[in-house]
Amino acid sequence: MRINPLFPFQYYLFPVIYTLALTVGLPGNLLALFYFTFKITPRTSFSVYISNLALADVAILCTLPFKIHYHLNNNNWVFGDVACRIIGVLFFANIYTSICFMTCICLDRYIATLHPHTYRRLRRPQHSLSVSIVLWSVAGVAMLIFVLMGPLETNVDKPGSHSCFENFAKHEWDTRLWTYSVLSLIFCSLLPSLIILVCYPLAARRISLIKTKTAQRAVRVIYTILAITLLCFLPNHVVYLLHFLRRMDVIKSCSTANQIFIARRVTMALVTLNTCLDPVLYYVTTSHFKWKHVFLKWLFGRVRRRTGVYTITNEKRKNKNKNSIKFKRSIFEEK
Repeated sequence: MRINPLFPFQYYLFPVIYTLALTVGLPGNLLALFYFTFKITPRTSFSVYISNLALADVAILCTLPFKIHYHLNNNNWVFGDVACRIIGVLFFANIYTSICFMTCICLDRYIATLHPHTYRRLRRPQHSLSVSIVLWSVAGVAMLIFVLMGPLETNVDKPGSHSCFENFAKHEWDTRLWTYSVLSLIFCSLLPSLIILVCYPLAARRISLIKTKTAQRAVRVIYTILAITLLCFLPNHVVYLLHFLRRMDVIKSCSTANQIFIARRVTMALVTLNTCLDPVLYYVTTSHFKWKHVFLKWLFGRVRRRTGVYTITNEKRKNKNKNSIKFKRSIFEEK
C-alpha cells in the first residue's frame, strides 16, 4: 500500500519549528552544557545527568540545518546517502537518549528526596557517569551498526528526488527497521513513559508533603518533565506505534494511513521542541545555575559592544597598607 506523502504543509512546518529550536534551544543547551560540566563543583549525579541531557539536545540541534535544507528543498536530499544515514541516526537516536536521561533525572530526584540515606551513597558522580556511559555506548553501537549496514532503499515519489530517512521500501521494514522499531518502542518509549507518567505523579504527591526546599525542587523536576513528556514525547511515541503498525500492514485503511502520516509529521516537529523546553527544566530544578545573571551579563555585553562603550579599570597599590584605587575611563568611539 502506498500513500501520497506530498502534503505541502510539511515544507513550511519543519523549517519553522527547526529554526525556532535552533534559535532558542541551541544557546540554552550550550550554556547548560558548559556550566554543569565545568562550573558546578562538586560534581553530583544530578549535574552529570543534566550535562548529558544537554549534550543529547545539542546533538539533535546540530542535525537541524541539514533537515531544514531538506524540507525547504521539497524533501529532496542532496548531501549523499552516507550523510543521510548519519544525520537521520543522530536525530532519532538522541531523541530516545533524551527521554532516557530525563528518566534518570526523575529517578535521581526521587531517591534524593524519599531515600536520602541511600542517595548519600549513590550521589557520587561515579555512579551516574557509569549509567551515562552505558546509555551512550548502547546508543553508539546501535547507530554504528545501522550506518554500516548500508544504504536504505526508499520509495521514489518524484523523479530525480531523493528521500532521506523516510518513505522506506517495504523490505527495509521487514528487516532492520522492524528490529530497531520494536526495541526503541519498548526500551526507549514504553518503559521511560511508564516510569515518568505512572510512578512519578504518585511520587510527587508524597514528596509534596515534605516541606523542604529539596523536596519542593524535586516536585518541580517531576512536573516539568511530565509536561515535556506529555507535550513532546508521548504524542510521538503513540503515533510512531501506529505508523509501525501501518508499515507492518496491520492497519490497511488508506484514509487511516493518510491521517497517520499527517500526525507523524506534526509529532515529529513537536518532539524537536523539547530542545527548547529543556532549558526551562534546568532553570526550575536547580538553584545554583544563575540563568538570569548569565543572560543579563550576555545581553549587557552585546549592547555595550554595539554602542562602542568600553570601560578600562586599572588597579594600583599605593602604599604598604594595601589600599587600592580604581581608575575608570570610558572611551566612546563611533565609526
